[in-house]
Amino acid sequence: MLTTKLSAAVAVSSSSSTLFLNPHNRFNFSKRIPSVANPSLCNSLRPIVEWSFSKRKMDASASLRAVSPRASAEQLKDPDQLIDSVETFIFDCDGVIWKGDKLIDGVPETLDLLRSKEEIFASSFAAAAYLKSIDFPKDKKVYVVGEEGILKELELAGIQYLGGPEDGEKKIELKPGFMMEHDENVGAVVVGFDRYFNYYKIQYATLCIRENPGCLFIATNRDAVTHLTDAQEWAGGGSMVGAVRGSTQREPLVVGKPSTFMMDYLANKFGISKSQICMVGDRLDTDILFGQNGGCKTLLVLSGVTSLSMLQNPDNTIQPDFYTNKISDFLSLKTAAV
Repeated sequence: MLTTKLSAAVAVSSSSSTLFLNPHNRFNFSKRIPSVANPSLCNSLRPIVEWSFSKRKMDASASLRAVSPRASAEQLKDPDQLIDSVETFIFDCDGVIWKGDKLIDGVPETLDLLRSKEEIFASSFAAAAYLKSIDFPKDKKVYVVGEEGILKELELAGIQYLGGPEDGEKKIELKPGFMMEHDENVGAVVVGFDRYFNYYKIQYATLCIRENPGCLFIATNRDAVTHLTDAQEWAGGGSMVGAVRGSTQREPLVVGKPSTFMMDYLANKFGISKSQICMVGDRLDTDILFGQNGGCKTLLVLSGVTSLSMLQNPDNTIQPDFYTNKISDFLSLKTAAV
C-alpha cells in the first residue's frame, strides 16, 4: 500500500540524477536551493534542499566490486508490491525524470504521488563530501576540471580551490623551451562534466596529478553520454575523466555512480537500511550497478539510455530486478489494477 507520507531526496549529478523516497518521513530539510545541472526543471519539482557533511570516514575506493550474474529482469506489473517491499526509492533523473531540457511525460504526477519533500545532492557534492570525510588538509587546494557546481560545493565545505570555468578561456602558447607552471599545493584534482574543457585544463590537471606528491585524482562520474537536449546524446563527464586518465595513466577515484560512496553517505546520514532501498535508473552500467553494488533492489526504466534490446542482449551481464518503460508506469499500472 502506498502511503502519502513518502519523502524524497534527489541526488543530482552534472549528467545524471537520483531521487530518494522514504515512507517514514524522517528527513529534516532547510530551504537553501543550490545551483544544479537543470535548475528550471528542478524548480518545477519544488525541491527543498539541505546540504551537509558527514564526519564519518568512508572508503569510496572499496565500493566497486564484481557483481555475480543475475536472473533476467522481470517486467514491473505490480508497483504496489514493489513499493511495499522497500523503505526508500532512489530515482536517477537524467533519462528518468527529464531528458535533456524537457520533463518526461507523467513525471510531475508520479512525484506528487510518491513524495512530500525532496532533497538534491549533486555529484559535485559527493566530491566535496568525500574530501571532508578524509580530512583533506586545510593547507591544500583542489584543482577543478568542471563547472560552478563543484566550486560552490568546495566553498561550502571550506576547501580551497582553483580552476573551473575561468580556465575555459585560457590557452597555451607553445614556444621553444616553454614550460607550464602549476600550483604545487594542489592536493587533489576533481574532474566532472565540463562544457568548457580544453587543453589547458588537461595539462594543468596532468601536472598536478603527476608531479605533486600524493595528489588525488577524483572523478564525479564516468558517464559516457548525457542529455543536454532531448534531440540527441552528448559526450558525458566520462570523456573529460578519460582525457585526464589517458595523460596521467592513473585510475580516478569515482565518488559518483556506480561507486556506492553517496549511497553509504546518505544511508548513514538518514539512517536508511540499504537492503530496503530500490534504485531506479536508465543506465545499466551506472544506475543499476550502483544499486546492485549497494545491495539494493533495482528497477530499470527504458525512457533514457537503455533500450529493451540492450537489456535483453545475451552479452549484457547487468540485470535489474525489474524493468518498465517509464516511471509514470507507477500511475498507469496502479490505475489498471483498480
